[in-house]
Amino acid sequence: MRSDVAVDLTGAVWIKSAPRRQRSDRMTTVYIPALAAFGGSAFGALSTIVSGWFSGRRRRRELHHARSFSKREQLYHSFMEEASRLYAEALVNDQAEIPQLVSLYTLVGRMRILSSNEVVQAAERAGHLIIEAYLSPNRTFVDLPRFIEEMDPLRDFGQACRRELMNIPAQ
Repeated sequence: MRSDVAVDLTGAVWIKSAPRRQRSDRMTTVYIPALAAFGGSAFGALSTIVSGWFSGRRRRRELHHARSFSKREQLYHSFMEEASRLYAEALVNDQAEIPQLVSLYTLVGRMRILSSNEVVQAAERAGHLIIEAYLSPNRTFVDLPRFIEEMDPLRDFGQACRRELMNIPAQ
């Protein structure tokens, strides 16, 4: 008689079921590949989502950096144009152009929001030099050799701007 067949007292023949351990082993071997496939799919989907999030975040940071750089560059350009024009006017004229000075200090105010203290202080020094030029006697071409060092009141401002723009973090 086979070992998996049993007969009880009434004469009924019974087939013994496989031991539970073997059956659970068979079930485990069926589920392992399915779970591995599901896990691989889930990991692939999750890695795609995370990768997309990181690349989007990096693009937003790069865009923010480019906008910040461009905004400051335009602000510094406007200030230098206005300050140069006012300084040239101050050298040959005693009458201060108050609305244009206010416009210049409006640009300095915008710099206080966007720029480093070094740039703001350099801009304020340039503004003071322009005011002093209005208060000083008018200059002529003959006076040029004596005040050649004063001719570039924006040198410190330009250097401070260059240092700042070169050191804007990429974030």
